[in-house]
Amino acid sequence: MNRFSTRQLKAAKILQSDIPLSPRPFADIARASEMTSEELIAWIRNLSREGIIRKVTTILRHQKAGYGKNVLVLWSVTPEAVEDAGRKLAGLPYISHCYERKPFAGRYNLFTMLHAKAGDISHLLEEMSRLISCPDFLLLESLEEYKKTSPEYF
Repeated sequence: MNRFSTRQLKAAKILQSDIPLSPRPFADIARASEMTSEELIAWIRNLSREGIIRKVTTILRHQKAGYGKNVLVLWSVTPEAVEDAGRKLAGLPYISHCYERKPFAGRYNLFTMLHAKAGDISHLLEEMSRLISCPDFLLLESLEEYKKTSPEYF
């Protein structure tokens, strides 16, 4: 027995790819799936409640948005300060990801993904370092992007 109806399968196929760039993308997806917007949103919420999907999210194509610099910054923050530092860094407009990792080897436990226009980012790093009172960080700069796609299940 198939868990999803034909309409739901249509919606799932659309949701796993690029969401339409329009003022009402979920209305567009619902229409293409022969559902109402309310039915679509209720179905997505139900899948989330059941733990079948974790989130519906977007992927920033930073090059197309004019951002030529893409740097992962690893911070060595004391365990007591990591939550506060994470909240502060996550609130910066040029940070797209911020998360804590338990260090496997080494001392870096807070990771931030910084996106900037091409050029010098030292002033941003100084601002971040000052904001969280942490001078101990490491930069991992992207040289080439090999993949930026989501898995497809349908």
